[in-house]
Amino acid sequence: MNSSNYTRRHSRFHEKILLSFLFQFIIGGILLILLSVVPKWGIYFWKTIDLNSTYVMYGNIISFGVCLFILRNLFRFPGSQSSAYIFPTVLAIYGVLILVFLVNRFNYSNLSLLIGFLTVLFWCYVGYFIGNRYRINRYAIVPFGDIAHFQNIHNAFFVVLKEPDLKEERFNAIIADLHSKKLTPEWEKFLAKCILSRIPVYHTQQIKESLTGRVKIDHLSENEFGSLLPSNFYENLKRIIDVLAAIVLLPILIPFFIAIGILIRLESKGSIFFLQKRMGFRGKPFTMLKFRSMYIEKKGKGFTDKNQDPRITRIGKYIRKFRIDELPQVFNILIGQMSFIGPRPESLELSNWYEKDVPFFSYRHVVRPGISGWAQVEQGYAAEVEGMNIKLEYDFYYIKHFSFWLDTLITFKTIKTILTGFGAR
Repeated sequence: MNSSNYTRRHSRFHEKILLSFLFQFIIGGILLILLSVVPKWGIYFWKTIDLNSTYVMYGNIISFGVCLFILRNLFRFPGSQSSAYIFPTVLAIYGVLILVFLVNRFNYSNLSLLIGFLTVLFWCYVGYFIGNRYRINRYAIVPFGDIAHFQNIHNAFFVVLKEPDLKEERFNAIIADLHSKKLTPEWEKFLAKCILSRIPVYHTQQIKESLTGRVKIDHLSENEFGSLLPSNFYENLKRIIDVLAAIVLLPILIPFFIAIGILIRLESKGSIFFLQKRMGFRGKPFTMLKFRSMYIEKKGKGFTDKNQDPRITRIGKYIRKFRIDELPQVFNILIGQMSFIGPRPESLELSNWYEKDVPFFSYRHVVRPGISGWAQVEQGYAAEVEGMNIKLEYDFYYIKHFSFWLDTLITFKTIKTILTGFGAR
């Protein structure tokens, strides 16, 4: 085996500098000042700039830093390496910035703010497309054990090693089935050398999870903190965010609820709401609220699918397609039974049925159920029986990676679902 040390991909000094958050922030900040401040106040702007323009300059720079920070964190999840998240992220942050200015009654230049917004948008897109080739991870695979199903995809490239040596090639990480009995002492020495060269070695299951966004359900899997219990701090923070968001949304949604209720009653008899017992947080049953989307008098099978279901009303087709039927669950959120983001709550019958095949299915209730979740935005609303295993794998991935950034990504994907109708039942 080669006696020299290996070099990890993107580990050289100039690569670390160019790919660092600090470098991208400094260069982007300079560009912001050159385009939004210098044309009006000159190269020595700090001597002549007024207070209002100073607020806008700081607002632009802070907004740019926040956008950069959010996007870098979002891109670490599977299926998130897309330029589609850049515009909504920048738009949302600048919306918050304008709100801050209005609440504090700051005077600001619309033109300077617009130039800042366009500059941040431009820089984020340029950074994304220039850095796209660097985001494609290259993995070296040790040729033993469970290495099937690894194939080159848009954000990963795999090379199966023929001997315990990387030669001159550089990789982001090494993949090995660490449970394989075929790992010889020579290959184990190779893995140790990779680690000494600061090249991480991952078990095959970790990489599969990071690429698919699913956790296999043959056994319980600990989270990144080495615990089965999600972050208590974030759980409490998320509850505060849920309550505040529900309070803000309710005055906006109530007139909309009244209009939907009238349409439902005009088309068919019965309550405008559909009430169903679901299994909730910590295994406690609760009554989930939805807009009724079916005729009461018509009978049908227990699961809905992609085929036409005669039980669904005309208005029901639309409110289901765009998830409007789920909106009354804001009341469930307000009283603590649900969250905006989390695994979808199952009926009591289905929960009992699932536990026969998956003994630790109840672990799914360790976090609050949500209106939207990782399984819904990745898999769509498949028929429960057909997609049970895959759905649970997505749910357990969410619990394992329970975090603000994953919830943010799901929020973006949910908005996309609402606008396009993808994944509707």
